[in-house]
Amino acid sequence: MSEKIRVRFAPSPTGMLHVGNARTAVMNWLCARHYGGDFILRIEDTDTERSTAESEKSIMEQLQWLGLDWDEGPVKGGKYGPYRQSERLKLYNENADTLLAENKAYYCFCAKEELQEQKERAIREKTTPGYNGKCRNLTEEEKDKLRGQGNAAAVRFRVPEEIIVLNDLVQGEIRFESAVISDFVIQREDGSATYNFAVVVDDLSMNITHVIRGNDHVSNTPKQILLYKALRGKIPKFAHIPMITGEDGARLSKRHGHTSVAEFKDAGYMPEALINFMSLLSWSSESGDEILSVDRLIKEFDFSRISRSPAVFDRTKLNWLNGKYIRSLDDKELVDGAKPFLEKADMIENDSKRLERIISSVKDNVETFSDFPKYASIFFVDKIDISGEKERELIKSASSQKVYAKLLNQLSDLLNGKNPLTDKKILTIDIFQAIMKKIQEETGIKGKDLWMPVRVAMTGQMHGPELPKILEILGVDRCKLLINAVTVKEK
Repeated sequence: MSEKIRVRFAPSPTGMLHVGNARTAVMNWLCARHYGGDFILRIEDTDTERSTAESEKSIMEQLQWLGLDWDEGPVKGGKYGPYRQSERLKLYNENADTLLAENKAYYCFCAKEELQEQKERAIREKTTPGYNGKCRNLTEEEKDKLRGQGNAAAVRFRVPEEIIVLNDLVQGEIRFESAVISDFVIQREDGSATYNFAVVVDDLSMNITHVIRGNDHVSNTPKQILLYKALRGKIPKFAHIPMITGEDGARLSKRHGHTSVAEFKDAGYMPEALINFMSLLSWSSESGDEILSVDRLIKEFDFSRISRSPAVFDRTKLNWLNGKYIRSLDDKELVDGAKPFLEKADMIENDSKRLERIISSVKDNVETFSDFPKYASIFFVDKIDISGEKERELIKSASSQKVYAKLLNQLSDLLNGKNPLTDKKILTIDIFQAIMKKIQEETGIKGKDLWMPVRVAMTGQMHGPELPKILEILGVDRCKLLINAVTVKEK
């Protein structure tokens, strides 16, 4: 592309950053980085009742956590600022005055009650709701009279008669009849700009070349195209990406679980995994690969690979992906990620080497950092809780008790330096495996009947981290204690 690409992400600071909005931010950011363009952050805070500074701060923090750095915007600044709509009111007023002067807009003195009655009548008569054009051709005298009576006025755009054509980079060509669009308000009675008007003025003044957003905005686009034309501005290219649904096909909402970036961060997801996952919600690599680094996502970005179909938020896939990213970390990164979650669960380990071994031993079983306490708890409790019915039946069986008795003898000999398999008094992975092999030879018990009783005694579960690694970290004394706890004493 010959022109400098300029895209924008324009959230409303009325709450936390939703994954749907974050996915839009990701696609805009990837586009800007792929084409060497600019990624602009613009805060659309004209909803003064709901917009808060706390939400704006939170949105920016979550974007930074994801690694989505902006080239222009709040804090960073830029030559097209200010970047909050609440600080751009003068610009909106100037553009509204231009449209009024060119008779492309007009003052509307209709009261809210009158407009509501028009809407209800249209519903009763089963006609398209819309403004009836009552104030479209008022004379100056009529306007002055209405003002003199204390009537406040909004500003409406005068919709021309034409076919509006949207050549969408994702959805293809879409045509709209302007006849079904009634004259719409661009400036409210209090002087504030409406959404469609403000975004067009902002996009034009900031030289936005591409508008990438959810396809729930398609219905806004014809109005915006008309405004771009009326203001004699260059119409940006549009790319409306598919909406995100839950696995039930309904639009993603709180009932589907975590929906904000902050919630995923607090739940122990990695930003790289979320970026990867959100990219795949509307786009796919030509290679078919699903694990894609940020560098590859930037390199391979292409509008032609964006799907038109709704994107299903598959939490199982996200968890799988996140687990892959966690297991790709080195030991220090693993500890840095898992330690806060362990400490929050009161699992404190001051021996850094042992902590590293604990985390490494359970990493293959986790999907998020918040999973670490679940699997690492066996290293921090005084007693293993064996509550499952199958597990309790297993440890009581004669076969299991035979394994426990033999294992206790081997561990005691090991501790006393009398184990014929080794002269060491510590339990390593190799020594434990040798001990279990000897128990198999002496008892004839093998396979899961040999290993499962030991796992249940040590962890309380039939599945989990690799057993030899667990025992090596627990040590001989701790292993003896846990085996004794499940051994049936003879009366």
